[in-house]
Amino acid sequence: MPKTSARLLALLSLLQARRDWPGTLLADRLDISLRTVRRDVDRLRELGYPIAAIKGPDGGYRLSAGTELPPLLFDDEQAVALTIALQVAATTSGDTLAEAAVRALNTIRQVMPSRLRHRVEALRITAVERPTTRPAAPVDGDVLLAISAAVHARETLRFDYGPESTDTPPRRVEPHHVITWDGRWYLIAFDLDRNDWRTFRVDRIALRTPNGPRFTPREIPGGDVAAYAIGKFRGSDDAGGWPCQGTVILDLPAATVALYTRDGIVEEAGPGRCRLTLGSWSWPSLAATIARYDADIDVVGPTELTDAFAHLARRFTRIN
Repeated sequence: MPKTSARLLALLSLLQARRDWPGTLLADRLDISLRTVRRDVDRLRELGYPIAAIKGPDGGYRLSAGTELPPLLFDDEQAVALTIALQVAATTSGDTLAEAAVRALNTIRQVMPSRLRHRVEALRITAVERPTTRPAAPVDGDVLLAISAAVHARETLRFDYGPESTDTPPRRVEPHHVITWDGRWYLIAFDLDRNDWRTFRVDRIALRTPNGPRFTPREIPGGDVAAYAIGKFRGSDDAGGWPCQGTVILDLPAATVALYTRDGIVEEAGPGRCRLTLGSWSWPSLAATIARYDADIDVVGPTELTDAFAHLARRFTRIN
């Protein structure tokens, strides 16, 4: 990076870190002269940053609010927190805001350093249905990332849970999946002490460190996280009451597909891909519903869904 550009970025980072900066302090922090500080401030103003001069014995500068949004700089923790917030917004907001969140998320991911991208991509979000208007429960971003990293690394977690945590031993679980439902974050895990599957609210989890040993993943009841989650939250063992239900892999990001999925499960399946589980009243209807996403499709199952796609393909080729 050219020396001048690097200096401008450093100056902008300092101006964003606190409200007022004496000119002499800026010059000292950047190891440049006051004259160079003034020139660099003028350059930033030309780029659209509203930097006001502060009157006083030493003079100084302040980054103020402007009429347009200029480019911004974020430190590592801010970038991670912003990415998590955008993923939440993409799956829990109305269509207009959610679409804007997806665009912003793609923009940030394109320029995010690999060390941060790896942290964020460990966060596997499953959007279970479209959320209601209930406000989302606040979740610590570091906790969410730590849980997701343990899911990805297949490491046992230990944590205190809920108000009873001070009077009981820590829970020991094998984390399986992080999901969202009705504005809240949940961890689906196998509880080692209770020898059964459990669903935990992430906002009630207080992690203990270090993590436990690595484990071999167990098969979730029914073999499908989508069906299991829907059955748990709806208080039944069925997956929503549809006579036909299938799962596919779409060549679209999960955050994008979640915008248009009101009664189904969307899971991350790698960069730019997602796993979609939906139900319908017939197999051709289900295939047609999935086809509306306008993306390449790999059918996971069942075979009835594959046959329905073939049936529709033959029908459509006969159209003149």
